[in-house]
Amino acid sequence: MDDTGKAKIAQDSSDDQHPYDSDDELCYKNICDEFPNTFEGFGYKFNESGTLLRRDVTRRDAMQEREHLKFYYKIPHDNHFTSALVTDYVYDLLEKESGLKKMTIPLDALEDEPTTFIFHSDDAFTNEKIVILIHGSGVVRAGQWARRLIINDSLNSGTQLPYIKRAKGLGYGIIVLNTNDNRKLVKGYSYRIRGTIVAHSYGGIVTVNTCRLFPESFQKRVFAIAFTDSPHSLINQGLSQPLIEWFRKVARNWVFSNLPLDTFLSTADSYEVECVSAGTQRHDLTSWMSFASVYEFIDARYRKTLTGNEL
Repeated sequence: MDDTGKAKIAQDSSDDQHPYDSDDELCYKNICDEFPNTFEGFGYKFNESGTLLRRDVTRRDAMQEREHLKFYYKIPHDNHFTSALVTDYVYDLLEKESGLKKMTIPLDALEDEPTTFIFHSDDAFTNEKIVILIHGSGVVRAGQWARRLIINDSLNSGTQLPYIKRAKGLGYGIIVLNTNDNRKLVKGYSYRIRGTIVAHSYGGIVTVNTCRLFPESFQKRVFAIAFTDSPHSLINQGLSQPLIEWFRKVARNWVFSNLPLDTFLSTADSYEVECVSAGTQRHDLTSWMSFASVYEFIDARYRKTLTGNEL
């Protein structure tokens, strides 16, 4: 601890750094022993609306907003520590609130082999239609869009929980990927199930690369792709002309803009998917603000597949 009462801990801002990994693992473990490992331990809780508040208040007003800022002075100022609190909390919600199952992969991992995991609904591998959620790069993990939104705004805007709830309501199976936990071997699947993908930010690049590597399988199984402020480039990522044309048919990108939601945005790139406004000028809010439009798009695409001439 320094003389301001803030804990010092080794920092690493690399995009693929796991919240529990650190160049100084022993230092991090000491911090965990010294500080609580839950929001409740710091005197905070998420209320019914998903807003993080002090435990002794029920709503957030101007005074409570100022009190809310003290949260950052109670938690060690370290990316990994704060990320760990959010990550564990959201993982718990995925299982307990959303009813998803945690699956370790590779499925046939040896006892001492590194593994990772994803989350899925009970019907994810049998449902005729599924939604695959892919977050962006950085410290976020499965179930999260933006950690800053989770802490400063709400669980609704910062997590994938609303997307999961809507998907269940529409009868979709669900798979939530954990692509930033990428320092371990991940084995793919071969289930022949048609699905749709919602990919935020760097998740769009992951999606395009996956299609480039497995073009035939990808096109057979995916009937809709909703990008939210994705920086991908179909041509620069090496897609063939037929694949580019397929993406332009099945995908749409909701990007940050000061124009109203769903306003068509012209682009000089004729080799790119249709871009529309997400109704916000903030990158981290694009998934939340376009939420309803994304599912309208997905549902419309699925209805087209029922005619048998879309895949």
